[in-house]
Amino acid sequence: MEQQLQEKWNEFRELVAKIGSYNEAVGLMYWDLRTGAPRKGAETRAETIGLLSTEAFKLQTSNEMGTYLDLLTQEESLSQLDDVDRRLVETVKKEYDQSRKIPESEFKAYTILTSKSETKWEDAKESGDFDSFEPYLTEIVGTLRKFIGYWGTKHTPYDTLLDMYEPDMTVERLDEVFDRLKKRLVPLAEAIAASDIKPELPFLNKTYPKEGQEAFSHFILKEMGYDFDAGRLDEAVHPFATGLNPGDVRITTHYHENDLLSAAFSSLHEGGHALYEQNIDPKLTGTPLAQGTSMGIHESQSRFWENMIGRSLPFWQKYFGELQRQFPDQLIGVTPEQFHFAANRVENSLIRIEADELTYNLHIIIRYEIEKMLFNEDLDVKKLPEVWNEKYQDYLGITPPNNAQGVLQDVHWSGGSFGYFASYSLGNMYAAQMMHTLRKEMTNFDELIEQGNLLPIKEWLTEKVYRFGKSKNPSEIILDVTGEPLNPDYLADYLEQKYSSLYNLKL
Repeated sequence: MEQQLQEKWNEFRELVAKIGSYNEAVGLMYWDLRTGAPRKGAETRAETIGLLSTEAFKLQTSNEMGTYLDLLTQEESLSQLDDVDRRLVETVKKEYDQSRKIPESEFKAYTILTSKSETKWEDAKESGDFDSFEPYLTEIVGTLRKFIGYWGTKHTPYDTLLDMYEPDMTVERLDEVFDRLKKRLVPLAEAIAASDIKPELPFLNKTYPKEGQEAFSHFILKEMGYDFDAGRLDEAVHPFATGLNPGDVRITTHYHENDLLSAAFSSLHEGGHALYEQNIDPKLTGTPLAQGTSMGIHESQSRFWENMIGRSLPFWQKYFGELQRQFPDQLIGVTPEQFHFAANRVENSLIRIEADELTYNLHIIIRYEIEKMLFNEDLDVKKLPEVWNEKYQDYLGITPPNNAQGVLQDVHWSGGSFGYFASYSLGNMYAAQMMHTLRKEMTNFDELIEQGNLLPIKEWLTEKVYRFGKSKNPSEIILDVTGEPLNPDYLADYLEQKYSSLYNLKL
């Protein structure tokens, strides 16, 4: 790289790192708000988050940044950068172009709004009071509709939001893959419902003290390779993971003493997110590339560890003994096979994060269709509980008894994360497709799990996915790992094979 360009490149990297430092501080404050910050400080904390986020926003949209990008996006400059550095420039340029269209005052107001809204959601969820939360959600949706106008509509307004979480994903493509999934999964769910084979569940209806659940969560996270020197496990109303940098990736779970499965699988889920971010190439630290390439690929890792590892029979043949050690009285006489079947039972349920692998996708499709209605059809936010309940009745044959178990159950909308939910089902599809390739390359896959030797699996994923961070886009990742673009049939094949065996189905 010629000297003058090298100097400008170094200055550009310093500015990018400065923005990253602001964002890390904001991320730490968000984590604190969700994990036990004093309620009386929430209003002031939201204002502080808004202030620091706005300072980062100013740097991101500054004339100085524009000058660097004008230089670095010239063909002569790009030709002197390697693939990763070009990807960094492209990523910063996309964020710059998008952010420049938002007035600074509106960005700050929206950041403060979503910070306050998440705290208000926690209170509303606890009481089931949608009316107290509705004004915040109405303002968030209205602001996003305005922002879409600034950004410019991609095909449909909702496509613009999808692109923020899954680059280049469209409503047209999602409608296609969801339709293919429904055509295979709905008959499978019906066949299971008609089966005379049912798992034995009495041991699930016992009390499992939090201390034992917490100990098992820590144990299993260490087994899968989560680095507690680069992270921590805490408790939150809604489990989440937050990557401040590859050396500080924090996760949370929620313990229910009448539900043994919830914390175990949410810890595996968030641990999958964390493994991704802890194992990004250190040279990407301090740049926007030191994160998952998309939420679909991110969710592929959480769903892979939670379900394809954590709900497998070899996993419980290895680790059920440790669970029994924590709860000897509650699990006396229970076999790993019985526990495995109970953990994979299929039943229509109200709560997304506790749903089985099969019906989980229907929970996602419900949210996806509601979000499309909000942004493509201008659905009134006040009607959300009514629409939510109708769709649960239509898709799952059940109606939530209250809003806490219905429209208020997820945290995402309180933070403005519209367009995110589709990532969960995309993650299931990516994960199944990756596992198909992994099994071909690692023929002792099941044996490794049964031996408790999970690190070779983590190392394979690090080599194929984790280390690249955002330096590859999602379509490149799935093509490079599996040799073909996204194909939802791998997920349908995996689910049909799994549940046909469990329920003795002839499909």
